[in-house]
Amino acid sequence: MPKMSDTMTEGTIATWLKKVGDQVESGDILAEVETDKATMELESYEEGTLLYIGVEEKSSVPIDGVIAIIGEEGEDITSLKAEISNGGASESAPAPKEEEAAAPAPAAEAVDTSDIAAEIIRMPKMSDTMTEGVIATWVKSVGDEVETGDILAEVETDKATMELESYSDGKLLYIAVEAGGAVPIDGIIAIIGESDADWKKLLAADSSQGSAPKAEAPKEEAPKTENTTAAASAPAPAVNTTANGGRIKASPLAKKIAADKGIDLTQVQGTGDNGRIIKRDIENFTPQAAPAPQASAPASAPASATAAAPVELPQVVGEESFEEVPNSKMRNIIASRLTESKQTAPHYYLTMDIDMDSAIKARKQINEVSPVKVSFNDMVVKATALALRQNLKVNAAWYGDKIRYNKHVHIGVAVAIEDGLVVPTVKFADNKSLSHLGAEVKELATKAKNRKLGPAEMEGNTFTISNLGMFGIESFTSIVNPPSACILSVGGIKAVPVVKNGAVVPGNVMKVTLACDHRVVDGALGAAFLKTFKELLEEPVRMLI
Repeated sequence: MPKMSDTMTEGTIATWLKKVGDQVESGDILAEVETDKATMELESYEEGTLLYIGVEEKSSVPIDGVIAIIGEEGEDITSLKAEISNGGASESAPAPKEEEAAAPAPAAEAVDTSDIAAEIIRMPKMSDTMTEGVIATWVKSVGDEVETGDILAEVETDKATMELESYSDGKLLYIAVEAGGAVPIDGIIAIIGESDADWKKLLAADSSQGSAPKAEAPKEEAPKTENTTAAASAPAPAVNTTANGGRIKASPLAKKIAADKGIDLTQVQGTGDNGRIIKRDIENFTPQAAPAPQASAPASAPASATAAAPVELPQVVGEESFEEVPNSKMRNIIASRLTESKQTAPHYYLTMDIDMDSAIKARKQINEVSPVKVSFNDMVVKATALALRQNLKVNAAWYGDKIRYNKHVHIGVAVAIEDGLVVPTVKFADNKSLSHLGAEVKELATKAKNRKLGPAEMEGNTFTISNLGMFGIESFTSIVNPPSACILSVGGIKAVPVVKNGAVVPGNVMKVTLACDHRVVDGALGAAFLKTFKELLEEPVRMLI
């Protein structure tokens, strides 16, 4: 695996364009490789036959990791593959030395699967931070015919729910994990092949080689658990019996309500199954005409003793209930990353008021000629990008023993979705017009809410913006999204009295708060960025120059 960019540490095989047995010439494209910046073509610098492919599609390989072997047709590469495995299990283990021939055979011998017309489908790496995927839904079932490009399942990663395409033709012979189960990267999820293929032998051979991690079975917990307790803290009423000693049939809730209201269950006519007393019967019950005797004061008691009757509060009956929902993969990742960020990055916060009067007028004029409606958020993105260009030391990231000062400006825009938060990236935002930003941000937000964002659209941001102004939030603080050093929290525009030229006049103010990682950005740097940001929004014409 070559190093295809200055920041690349590994590459993901997006697609193999050659297969084992193909003739390869220098300059031929072997595969498409997804790096941290783009999907690029991997050219061959050798001539010969493709004898071995060491990594499946959608799997990642570190820089200098072996991905294939090219040589002469029929050449024995057993020793090469054994060397690659570094002593671990390989597809063709080297033959034992003669002096070791007498040693007992290993428990799991290599199984010849070359005659099996089936292929194991493994969990691909669908994002740069993905370690496992959860099968949200199987689109195909065992026995279904599958063609290349068909959607096998929907997979929930740490960032989105994505469609898993098939790269093989045949019948779906085996599903390794049910919906709801988690599968690590390269874990077996299915087998596709011809109807009569011995897929069990293929699975056993793979298992004996220990080549792939096993999928986790779906947890036995229900996706959603409804629990309802009827005032559990109150003692259950004693079991009532009828005059002839028989037990009264009543639901636990009916018994509880009856006890709270002081209703004798022997007087209630049940309308449930087999005369069972239920909640409706208690609520509709009317006591007998004779009122219950009240404790009256003795005749000899003074009148003042009965004058102040105790206040009787009405009986309030309700149900305690809750719903438990297992954490999604996305929610777990958000919790893990932001907890780590808050615990390890020394945060500090800078808040500033922005006079938005000029921005409001400018937006109105812009939208009269713009092909796309420009929002205040688009103006914030543009102002942020230009302010970063002028304050590049804020456009930075912490990498433990070094600080990376980015010279390109990629703005991450936080978007709330149903069960979490995703941050699509607007790349080279400082070079794009307001109308361009407006169209792109809307497109990314729509994709995010429909869970259609690709990995490349969620990677590489150098600075993050979180805007809650549309929800009426005046100001708030955010947690830095690592490895970026800063995140800008944007509140709503509020009409307030302001002082201009010594007079109190109506104005429109927007509060912003910059959260900074003090390891990277000192207070003066953060303040300088906000000063530039404020100037750009208060004089929007500066953003058009």
